[in-house]
Amino acid sequence: QAGPALPDSPVGVPELYEDHVGLMYDLQVVAFQADVTRVSTFMMSRELNSRTYPQIGVPDQHHSVSHHQYNPVQMEKHQKINTYHVTLFSRFMDKLNKTRDGEGSLLDHSMILYGSGMGDGNVHSHDPISVLLAGGATGRHTGGRHIQSVKGTPMGNLLLTLLDIAEMPADSIGDSTGKISL
Repeated sequence: QAGPALPDSPVGVPELYEDHVGLMYDLQVVAFQADVTRVSTFMMSRELNSRTYPQIGVPDQHHSVSHHQYNPVQMEKHQKINTYHVTLFSRFMDKLNKTRDGEGSLLDHSMILYGSGMGDGNVHSHDPISVLLAGGATGRHTGGRHIQSVKGTPMGNLLLTLLDIAEMPADSIGDSTGKISL
């Protein structure tokens, strides 16, 4: 049986951000496909990020744009950055979906959480936080839904619920107050 198709080996960190992110996602796909790991994390943009995005028309630093002061021009720039990140993430989802894994795809057998710890970076508010949960978790999760939690629901409640879905139940995690219904 042939092994997984491997991406070209880079010589160093790719110069273009999009290439770097794509490589990191490719490594995760290969790691899942080869069963090297079942868990990975990837931070696309660290806190206090000074990265600029001239390739999408945002020459300003990401962190300063996130403190937009509710200025419509700055908010539009922030939206462009977030849209760009989601576009890169969607390519990862597409690769997982197209990679066969047993009777389904890697996406069918994965549970991927995408989002941010900030609901409003301008005031460092973590409420509300918008996140995306993708993948079928080997039949234990159904997607295609929008679920809105009660205001003030801690992110820990979602994480606690995800542990249940992964069949690794816990009594609490972080500031959780209970599980949420997915």
